[in-house]
Amino acid sequence: MSTLHVAIARRVDAFALDVAFEAGNGVTGIIGPSGSGKSMTLQTIAGLATPDRGRIALDGEAFTDTARGIALAPEQRRIGYVFQDPCLFPHMSVAQNLDYGSKRRSDAGTVSRDEVIDLLGLEPLLDRHPHRLSGGEAQRVAIGRALLSAPRLILMDEPLSSLDIRRRREIMPFIEALHRRLDLPILYVSHNIDEIVRLADRVVVLHDGKVAASGDVAEVLNRRDVQRLILGEQDDDASTIIEARITRHDAAYGLSELGFGDTLLTLTRIDLPSGSAVRLRIHARDVAIATERPQGISIQNIIEASVAELRPAGPAQTDVVLSIGKTQALTARITNRAVEQLGLVPGRKVWALVKSVALASGADMPEF
Repeated sequence: MSTLHVAIARRVDAFALDVAFEAGNGVTGIIGPSGSGKSMTLQTIAGLATPDRGRIALDGEAFTDTARGIALAPEQRRIGYVFQDPCLFPHMSVAQNLDYGSKRRSDAGTVSRDEVIDLLGLEPLLDRHPHRLSGGEAQRVAIGRALLSAPRLILMDEPLSSLDIRRRREIMPFIEALHRRLDLPILYVSHNIDEIVRLADRVVVLHDGKVAASGDVAEVLNRRDVQRLILGEQDDDASTIIEARITRHDAAYGLSELGFGDTLLTLTRIDLPSGSAVRLRIHARDVAIATERPQGISIQNIIEASVAELRPAGPAQTDVVLSIGKTQALTARITNRAVEQLGLVPGRKVWALVKSVALASGADMPEF
């Protein structure tokens, strides 16, 4: 089990970065609004920038320690860095770009060349040059080149930000495969909550150059103050992240049943075996409330709940926090008029109608 320790401070003009966190094996998501210091943090860890003070160490080996005068060069740190732009060599084929990474390493590395090619689906691309690759294909090659440098740590700086929705969905499964295969720390920077929900084991939230929150993905990203930091005060994307498990598949109707606590949700079939853990993101705008159990309605996900809290959400709307069972919660965003007409107060029994669910797989699930 590897552990990365980061405690750094750096000032650039009026911006001050001052962050401290730890990251173990698996994916640590780093999220925050633009200008919060995400890329600067990665650059400093990689040795591309020097902190004014602080220490960066992997398994006790210092990459940077200003108190002791230690500052390893980037190439001495054995870090695989994947940028927003793939930065492939245009005069080299895909195979040659991959081999460039392997030639720079001093040992056999974590994964072999053949494994990388198979893991990232690169076999059909090996003879092509970068100008003949789609954005998603080029980014997969860039990831492969980083892996073949035998890294002890991987840094990924918004690798999907320049891709359209289709290409993001295309490359996401490959990044998930890396997560399952590699036994080393991966820092994944994004400003997109859905990417972090899907990929990360834990999350660090940056705001104005400081760590605003860190810890379990669902626990941290369900905090309303954290969502506002990421989305801004005028957000319309409030949501609840739920960690669920596939209980069974209904082959006749092409559906999957998911359980969280004592509650079940039905979604279009998820191509994972029963028992698999998944994360769901349910947008508050996609949850309706009824004071009586509806009959004769197409929405199948109807959950008994009680009103836990009413939170103002702008001049005309309210976020209604619902308690489900003993430990689960769900948020619905409805108009102030609806709150008044339904007579919603804390403790009132209601039914939540989940109109759609965003599975952490890049696709919204339709109504049920």
